[in-house]
Amino acid sequence: MAELYPSLAQCAIVATAFKILLFPAYKSTDFEVHRNWLAITHSLPVKDWYYEKTSEWTLDYPPFFAIFEWLLSQAARYADPAMLVVSNLNYDSWQTVYFQRATVILTELVLVYALSRYIKSVHPSNTHLAHIASLSILLSPGLLIIDHIHFQYNGFLYGILVLSIVLARKQSTLLLSGVTFAILICLKHIYLYLALAYFVYLLRAYCLDPKSVFRPQFANIFKLGVCIVGIFAVAFGPFFQMGQLLQLKDRLFPFSRGLCHAYWAPNIWAMYSFTDRVLIQLAPRLGLTINQEALASVTRGLVGDTSFAVLPEVTKEHTFILTLLFQLLPLAKLWLRPDWDTFVGAITLCGYASFLFGWHVHEKAVLLIIIPFSLIALKDRRYFSAFRPLAVAGHVSLFPLLFTAAEFPIKTVYTIFWLILFLFVFDQVAPVPERPRIFLADRFSLLYLTVAIPLIVYCSLIHQLIFGLGRLEFLPLMFMSSYSALGVVGSWVGFMVVYFTA
Repeated sequence: MAELYPSLAQCAIVATAFKILLFPAYKSTDFEVHRNWLAITHSLPVKDWYYEKTSEWTLDYPPFFAIFEWLLSQAARYADPAMLVVSNLNYDSWQTVYFQRATVILTELVLVYALSRYIKSVHPSNTHLAHIASLSILLSPGLLIIDHIHFQYNGFLYGILVLSIVLARKQSTLLLSGVTFAILICLKHIYLYLALAYFVYLLRAYCLDPKSVFRPQFANIFKLGVCIVGIFAVAFGPFFQMGQLLQLKDRLFPFSRGLCHAYWAPNIWAMYSFTDRVLIQLAPRLGLTINQEALASVTRGLVGDTSFAVLPEVTKEHTFILTLLFQLLPLAKLWLRPDWDTFVGAITLCGYASFLFGWHVHEKAVLLIIIPFSLIALKDRRYFSAFRPLAVAGHVSLFPLLFTAAEFPIKTVYTIFWLILFLFVFDQVAPVPERPRIFLADRFSLLYLTVAIPLIVYCSLIHQLIFGLGRLEFLPLMFMSSYSALGVVGSWVGFMVVYFTA
């Protein structure tokens, strides 16, 4: 087969050059978060890591990520030792900025490696499809916005996730897949949302005989159990010995936060909150009762104390039950059909359920859906039809992360270019499905795309021209979030239909 062009390595080099040019760009509080974590892990003994609170940005990732920060700090001291002083809050010398941004680029090589493994793992006849999907992930505007401007390490973490998914394709590497995913959870606990899909798949495909669920593979059960328990023992064992597990729990799972994030993630609760705000205006005409105490929270659009003025309150228990319910549905099919495509579909739907129904979901978590879905989006045109509104909604919903004028042309031009390029290419190469496509789903995707650009223009420019700076500033955010939520929910419904009829 001829060499695919442009290659993954060539695109990675070009992307790296572009990302280096973004070094002076806007950086969020997450930049200071990770600088502070470098300082904590380098300057303090392990027993103090999860108690240190000089900065409000306390360490709240699992132990393996703390060790990752410690490793980075060993190199950071040669760049600028002052960044490793805990009391140097909001320290951002040019050496610090360049060092931290460079570490994001270097650790993203894990993603490049994982995608290369993914391309090699597919059937030769589908290599070109896997190559296109891999390029779309590598050049994702989501990763560019969140990691290389806003500042996080998602490329590194999602690289480990993709590698784990790829290792699950072959029976001979299933154990490594489980081990890799366990390591990932010990790096960032948000991936617990996907854990049930791994549990069901590994249980069914590795721990039980493929021909009969009543014939356990005891050797495999033992190997997997020892490896998983061993990884968690290495990560959390030292803190257990120091009696700090409850402190870790409080740091990793701060349930005191409100239902919604400050900027609503585009999920069911964004639509629920939007409906509540509409009902506030209609309440006098409809004779609805308004909770006056909730109005302050409702009209501010802030979080931590989210209350609803008309609709019933939503509790943590409600979100847990809904998330679990909509995860169990695809897992039932995975149990009955434990093949790789169904496994990736189940991971994707677990990501959807946690994002759409979870408690205090961040908009950045949409990558939990987009990245695994990208691996199967070109399975056929039915999958692509479900993926298309997600690609638009998920990436557009990230725009409010970058609210400074200098980054406006970067985020809009890059994202629109990516959407036009890859959605066009996906549309050209996606195979025709054996089953008939859903007419309404195709029309929804096209209509949704048509509305996206005018909405972006209004929220980014026209609103300020009409109302001026600082007036009704939450209104465009509410429109953007609610519109994006409609796309994510529509995509979820479409993919549920595809998943259960495939």
